[in-house]
This record gives sequence, structure tokens and C-alpha cells, in this order.
Amino acid sequence: MSELVLSAVDQGVLTLTFNRPETLNAWTDAMGRRYFDLLEEAERDPAVRAVVVTGAGKGFCSGADFKTLSAIQTGAYDEKPDPRPNTFPTTIAKPIIAAVNGACAGLGMVHALVCDLVLTAEDAKWTTAFPRRGLVAEYGLSWVLPRIMGQQRAMDVLLSGRVFTGREAYELGLVNRAVPGDGVVAAAQEYARELAAHSSPASMSVIKRQVWRDWDVTLEESAKTATQEMLASFGRPDFAEGVSSFLERRPPNFPSL
Repeated sequence: MSELVLSAVDQGVLTLTFNRPETLNAWTDAMGRRYFDLLEEAERDPAVRAVVVTGAGKGFCSGADFKTLSAIQTGAYDEKPDPRPNTFPTTIAKPIIAAVNGACAGLGMVHALVCDLVLTAEDAKWTTAFPRRGLVAEYGLSWVLPRIMGQQRAMDVLLSGRVFTGREAYELGLVNRAVPGDGVVAAAQEYARELAAHSSPASMSVIKRQVWRDWDVTLEESAKTATQEMLASFGRPDFAEGVSSFLERRPPNFPSL
């Protein structure tokens, strides 16, 4: 059996590729476990400073595998689920960038949007799909979408389950960038290399934690925690290196996380 998720590291960037192209990379528990295992390994690997996630072939992830859905419907599904939730990537202390190269539907959309940044091919097809399958907004998407794109736009894509392009996803404020042609993976890798070369791993880790956590707290609580985090950052070697490299007009040499 081929690898369910391909893995390659270059210049501090780990690229993970969902590898079930014959199904447009439909999600299975086995693929999910392998993906999460690789994220955990990346968090521990000092050679990895940023992660890009994409799909093999013409899809990013077309949603839950229909064999799985059919087994659930008939009561025949007996595989033990992974204890790690689908929001697990938000807990990884390194930035994760989704490069949506094609079909991004249902659960696939969830996994794109729990990455820290999202780039998409202009012609990629996006859809929540849920109401057209008799399902609901899954795995926190009803929480994520209104915060990213506003309530009315979130209601539109959730209630209708309509298909929209990567270009419209950008216009709706759902993604960071829409890339023409097949250049989305290269664009995401280039961005990730910039992070790997110029941003402190410790700083990125704290900032990621701040952003995902602070959606649930008041401005006062956020500011108080930020002050504590800033004082802690003064004592890290990253701060000394950041100042020195700026004054010396050279690229920084930050320590690994």
C-alpha cells in the first residue's frame, strides 16, 4: 500500500501531501492518524520550522470517504477513532500552511481552515457540502467560519452547501491568497521558507498560541497575557539574535524551537 501521506523536508519546510489521489484524497481515519503523527514528529524535529499541507493529484481533500460514511449509515463502522480531534493542527507549535490545490469539501474544508494560513488555486472547488448530505456544520466549522469571513457569508456557504472557486474564497476573505494555475504549492513553500529563514521559531510558536487562544478571551485578558509573554521573550536567545542581526544587517540565525 502506498504512503497515505507523503513527507519531504527542504530548507526548513516540511511538505505533507495527502496521497489518495484516486479519491481526491478523501479522508479516512488511517490517513488522519498518519497526518497527525507526522505533525507530532515535525513539532519535535529541529530541522522543521514550518509545514505546508497539500494533496496529490487534482484534490486537496474531498471530505470524508464515502465508504466510511456508508459504513456509519449501516452501523457497520467499527474502527476506533483517533483520540486527537480534527482541530489538532491548531495545537502544533509550528506554523502550518494549507496549499489547496483542488477539491476542498466538507471535512477537507475543516482541515484546510484549521491550518494557520491558507493559499488556494484560483480554480480549486470549495464546498461545505454538509446540508446536501443531510449533515451539520462539523468539527467546529460553525465557530471558525464566522470569525474568518463574517456571519452572513458563513451562513451562505454553510446553509447552501454550494460550490465556489478558490478565487471567490479569496474574495470572501476565507483564504490568504488565490494563486493562478498550478503554482499554489510552490507559493506556499516559498512563503514557508521565508518564515523558516527570517522568523524566530519561539516567537512563531507563542504567536500561534496567542491567536488561536485569544478568540475566546476579552481584550483585557489578551493584553495581560501578551505582557507576560513579552517579558518572557526578553530572556530568550531569539530576542538577542533578532536585535543583533538587525543592527548588523545580516540574516538572523535563530535557535530551533
